[in-house]
Amino acid sequence: MSHQKIILKNDLRIIKVPLKSTKAVSVLVLVGSGSKYERKEINGISHFLEHMFFKGTSKRPDTLSITETLDKIGGNYGAFTSSESTGFWAKSESSHLELLFDWVSDILLNSQFRTKDIERERGVIVEEINMYLDTPISYVGRLWEKLLYGDQPAGRPILGEKENILKMNRKNFLDYFKKHYSTKNTVICVAGNIKENNIEKKIEKFFSSLNENPPLEKKQVKEKQSEPRSLVHFKKTDQTHLCLGVRGYDLFHSQRYAQKLLSVILGGSMSSRLFISVREKMGLAYYVQTSSDFYTDTGYLVTQAGVDNKKAEKTIELILKEYRKIKKEGVKKEELQKAKDYLKGKTVLSLESSDVQASFYGEQELLKGEILTPEEKFSKIDEVSVNDIKKLANDIFQPSKLNLAVIGPFKKKFKNILKI
Repeated sequence: MSHQKIILKNDLRIIKVPLKSTKAVSVLVLVGSGSKYERKEINGISHFLEHMFFKGTSKRPDTLSITETLDKIGGNYGAFTSSESTGFWAKSESSHLELLFDWVSDILLNSQFRTKDIERERGVIVEEINMYLDTPISYVGRLWEKLLYGDQPAGRPILGEKENILKMNRKNFLDYFKKHYSTKNTVICVAGNIKENNIEKKIEKFFSSLNENPPLEKKQVKEKQSEPRSLVHFKKTDQTHLCLGVRGYDLFHSQRYAQKLLSVILGGSMSSRLFISVREKMGLAYYVQTSSDFYTDTGYLVTQAGVDNKKAEKTIELILKEYRKIKKEGVKKEELQKAKDYLKGKTVLSLESSDVQASFYGEQELLKGEILTPEEKFSKIDEVSVNDIKKLANDIFQPSKLNLAVIGPFKKKFKNILKI
């Protein structure tokens, strides 16, 4: 048995993933809440709220009390916010499982959201935003999604804008928590060396006060594009950072595995087409990589690179050349098989740890409502054919889906070379 799913009477979902190969255990709580669920005036609150869960509860009144609880047993812990989910996790030696339940449930359900803590944390969030603004390799990805989705939740930053962060108050946090944190959109995944049989009863006890009202839904993403688009952020930099790619398929699309394999073939490894052509043959970039991102209602394939300012245009043309080539000629069976083996191998290696196992199963349940085991996913990967890749490339590599985001010392838009 790879995993077991239990649904409590209040609709709280529990996923158990027993692993014999580890002495560790991980608890991950995933909530269907993120920046896509936010109104424009409170953009950034999901992430800000995540920070506030570590500021003090009635039982653990400050950050030191919270962090010291797991530091005393050598545990690992953290939290994260994305556009469609927020997660809280803790990992330790398996005998401390009950303490992990107590700790995660305490910060999630008993945080005080004190005004003095909110005021102090504003500065932390603003500096986190400043850090991203000053880090082009990260910020260009933010501009890429802004270019794709514009003035709607999907196009706004997960961290929010500084103006919003400076205005949020305690009532905003209490209202948002009440409307977006519910048993109906929460998954608790326990993975690792599970010795106890009554885990669901303990979870039911520790999380009994979680709100049972239906959470607010997010707005559907609207995509509209008829020609290639670009967004150039002028900045005096020594290196140009760019994201060049296309709109693709969402998390539910039957061809998402083909899209993932296409991104591996193009720029997913050090022997991929773009790594060899852009870095090894031409020496244009230190890093160049292609990835596919899948959300519940949209997705994309994008190549990112950092290059000399004088070679930015040449690099863009070379990436587009590889896009056109794979669209016209497709891939050979051997190259596709290499991508399949690469993807499966990387998945197996990543699943060595209990916390990644928890994410693997928990995120599928939260976002899709169904879970595929690694073996079932590998079967889907193996089904992808050379014809599937050719058909996919011809479908997504279209002028009406092409986008370019750039950070560098430019005032031009590069539109004259965006041809595919």
